[in-house]
Amino acid sequence: MKTIGFDSHNHDACISDALGIATDICAQQKLQFTPVRRRVLEILLHEHRAMGAYDILEVLSSEGLGSQPPVVYRALDFLVKHGLAHRIEGLNAYTACAHLDHEHVPAFLICRTCKAVAETDTGIAQGRLGQAAASAGFTIEKVVVEAEGLCPNCTGAAA
Repeated sequence: MKTIGFDSHNHDACISDALGIATDICAQQKLQFTPVRRRVLEILLHEHRAMGAYDILEVLSSEGLGSQPPVVYRALDFLVKHGLAHRIEGLNAYTACAHLDHEHVPAFLICRTCKAVAETDTGIAQGRLGQAAASAGFTIEKVVVEAEGLCPNCTGAAA
């Protein structure tokens, strides 16, 4: 299990690799990875933080790729549906998937100060929740794990 988002890394390579994987996924599944969908994913990949739909729309609009909310919402729906991005429920925002190279159940560490998001993966029926579900005869189909706190940069700034 690798957590991606707070550590220092070659971000240009991160973006390039993720776009390449997303392009391959869309080609394999015969999905239309339109220029707007690709650009929305690229915007999300630019920073490992949660972004609201209107923040993304502002960038698209400035680039002449669309100025109406349905443009960004359709692109985000596509990206989320196909596992290329995730919706951060607690922030009503979106982030690019950091683990495009394998199937996983995402778990998010969200900085309450700078809104940076690190993604790790977890099992759908792990830990106490999985044990409680099993003992109750309950089948877990979806889990949303979001933990809020301070990222390493903001923890250092607060000290």
